[in-house]
Amino acid sequence: MHFLIRNYKHTDQKEFFLMMKEFFASPAVLHNVPEIHFEKTIQALESNSPFLSVYIFEVDFQIAGYGAVTKTYSNEAGGLCFWFDEIYVRKEFRGQGLGRTFIQKVIDENPEVMRFRLETEPENDGAVRLYKTLGFKKLDYCPFVLDK
Repeated sequence: MHFLIRNYKHTDQKEFFLMMKEFFASPAVLHNVPEIHFEKTIQALESNSPFLSVYIFEVDFQIAGYGAVTKTYSNEAGGLCFWFDEIYVRKEFRGQGLGRTFIQKVIDENPEVMRFRLETEPENDGAVRLYKTLGFKKLDYCPFVLDK
């Protein structure tokens, strides 16, 4: 079996759009997201936004999923922070270690990053187990958002 985790490229646009639709229609998320958000994400990638990186997962030369990482600075953490914003593996490729490989790759390739964050639905037992085995710990924060 051949695994490849690589940076998004322009020719991935159509397949990446489809995978975002699949991800946001899955039980892994609380609600759907308007497709215009997917278009904005692709625009940010295509314009080389410094705040976003997307990786494409391949298994035996088939696109199997993606991971999106957003970047910010945190005084609390003492520097640069990466947020694993989305990790999606298509159903037929799950259980092969793609999520683990992706997360470890990003951590290993970015030693200057002071904190890595992610979130999941509490019912997503597989993701919770994975994140704990990679050393992530649950925060007792009460998150708030203001969407515009």
